[in-house]
Amino acid sequence: MRIIRRAEVRSRSGYSDMHIYRLEKVGKFPKRIQIGPNAVGWLDSEVDDWIAEKIAARDVAVAAKSADQGGG
Repeated sequence: MRIIRRAEVRSRSGYSDMHIYRLEKVGKFPKRIQIGPNAVGWLDSEVDDWIAEKIAARDVAVAAKSADQGGG
């Protein structure tokens, strides 16, 4: 297991700190881990899974759109 810090999470997600916080709050982004009094991180695997879910959702939407337009 690897813990990644805020800067890497921002880079990988493309989101600002505030947007990440909002998504976490409503359960749409992995929860942070308190690793010290003033330090937080996220599990690398959970962020990877979140990204994979976004890719899968995109692929389903593209396939549905293609089917609706009569594509194969």
